[in-house]
Amino acid sequence: MAQDEGTPNFAAQERDRIEEELAELRSRRDQMRAELQGDADTVGDRGDAADALQRSEDLAGIDEQINRLTWLLAGGNADAPGQLPNGTEVTVRFPGDDAPVRMRIIHFLEETPAGEEDTTLTSDSPLGLALFGRRAGETVTYSTPRGELQVELLAIDIPNER
Repeated sequence: MAQDEGTPNFAAQERDRIEEELAELRSRRDQMRAELQGDADTVGDRGDAADALQRSEDLAGIDEQINRLTWLLAGGNADAPGQLPNGTEVTVRFPGDDAPVRMRIIHFLEETPAGEEDTTLTSDSPLGLALFGRRAGETVTYSTPRGELQVELLAIDIPNER
């Protein structure tokens, strides 16, 4: 079943998890803003100023994450050119390992459900990038800090081609 152009490629369970993360981030943001406001009302030394600066940088990062998650929930498309779409499932076999491994492509590390770290693959990782445009049955070579590695691509299931 093909998805509409503006519909994000994630299931209701993932939507619920993103909404929970968004609520936690908003709560943390509100707490940090209150702490920063309290810091502005007191006089301190350079160490206090450096700490306040670090917290305001952390706050900016939280705001950025809130904006990204809000955009995704509103129908923003997280898919990037040259990368497999979010939610793509691949089955690969690594050299020397008889058991195939099924992995799901994600665009942001925060999307990895707890306990599923070994079955998720970021779209911009060396292997994730190497799988783009490939077909089942191909041997895919990709570069890592340890050198070039190969994997056999057994199956690929792209969400909007289902």
